[in-house]
Amino acid sequence: MAYEPTADELVFLNRCVELAAEALDSADEPFGSVLVSASGEVLFEDRNRTADGDQTRHPEFEIARWAAANMTPGEREAATVFTSGEHCPMCSAAHGWVGLGRIVYVMSSAWLTALRTELGVPPGPVTAIPIQEVVPGLRVDGPVAALEAAMRELHTRACA
Repeated sequence: MAYEPTADELVFLNRCVELAAEALDSADEPFGSVLVSASGEVLFEDRNRTADGDQTRHPEFEIARWAAANMTPGEREAATVFTSGEHCPMCSAAHGWVGLGRIVYVMSSAWLTALRTELGVPPGPVTAIPIQEVVPGLRVDGPVAALEAAMRELHTRACA
């Protein structure tokens, strides 16, 4: 079932889509994420930076690193990560290890896996599994149907 974001959440999610487009324009995979404090302040944002071959340069992982270095445990727990795509297992683990709070994503890993299969792209080296299987008990909201078409277009271009 799709998640219906608030107007404020939609602003952050649209920024994630913009960051994903920036990533694609820079020859990276189209993913973008934004870390937002409990008071609604954007603290950190990033996009995929994997074009150089380092597949650990996901924005969600960078957010976890930044949060660990710059936020208290309480601030991390109260924060929300908005992201264009559901975290991969590596990023889910990083999120859980540093104690970040809620995640809101546009497209699920299952949806992306199905799209990649439809486009004839072989599966990646790591099995896509839901965030909650990596970090049980974490509040996760998504997918967001209103933005899936934009992400489908970006991933279709990326796979072409």
